[in-house]
Amino acid sequence: MKLNALSTLTGPPGPTERMPLLFLGHGSPMNAIEDNEFSRGWQAIARSIPEPAAILCISAHWETRGTFVTAVEKPRTIHDFRGFPRELFDVQYPAPGSPDLAGKTKAIITGTEVGLDQTWGLDHGCWSVLRHLFPAADVPVVQMSIDSGRDAQSHYELARELAALRERGVLIVGSGNMVHNLGMIDWENPQGAFDWAAEAGALLKQLISEGDHGRIVRYDALGPAMRLAVPTPEHYIPLLYVLGLKAAGESVSFFNDRTVMGSISMTSVRVG
Repeated sequence: MKLNALSTLTGPPGPTERMPLLFLGHGSPMNAIEDNEFSRGWQAIARSIPEPAAILCISAHWETRGTFVTAVEKPRTIHDFRGFPRELFDVQYPAPGSPDLAGKTKAIITGTEVGLDQTWGLDHGCWSVLRHLFPAADVPVVQMSIDSGRDAQSHYELARELAALRERGVLIVGSGNMVHNLGMIDWENPQGAFDWAAEAGALLKQLISEGDHGRIVRYDALGPAMRLAVPTPEHYIPLLYVLGLKAAGESVSFFNDRTVMGSISMTSVRVG
């Protein structure tokens, strides 16, 4: 039974337990329709957490100027890719939206203006993973955009303003990739990792385990391997939202911990 926890975000929390946080390395859109180790990993993590009242997803694939949340009753399934099989374009993920959650998200964020978006839907960074976590598509989903004008530190700080949602049954999901360099994909070695990709992934796991969020936020100062791992920030920023919401003493674990095609890390993180 879903947690009925969205009626109020003011005053002290009710009896709802704090929801965990998930950063999901989503990789290729084909993972949406394939039965593989990654899709099975997403399915397994869903079985290990409480069923949420709603989901707030920060996807690498919705970049905007300014910060927005989707506020539509029935978000469309966005097929924001090309060159893939027809079967992938035929996928629909008809999860309901939640204008109520969108409005509450806007209300609790005081550090920046948040717009209520009526045109975006669920992009593949969102639905490609959620269709494995919640295949019935019966949990309301709201997306929050990545403001491309903000730096990493301000994204991390913005995340902290969302903490109240966790106490009301909202599962916050960041969907991206810790290591994501499409320009250096090794098509001849689909199961392997370049040395620099392995180095960057291992360093990030170490810093996450140690709780050294300051260095994670300042990723561009972590050396040449990290600069190759994060040539552009959009797939990395969803990780900062998850880490920014981590409370003191919360556990951290990793799953789907592998790099593919040389330069794409599927490593995923559960907090709490």
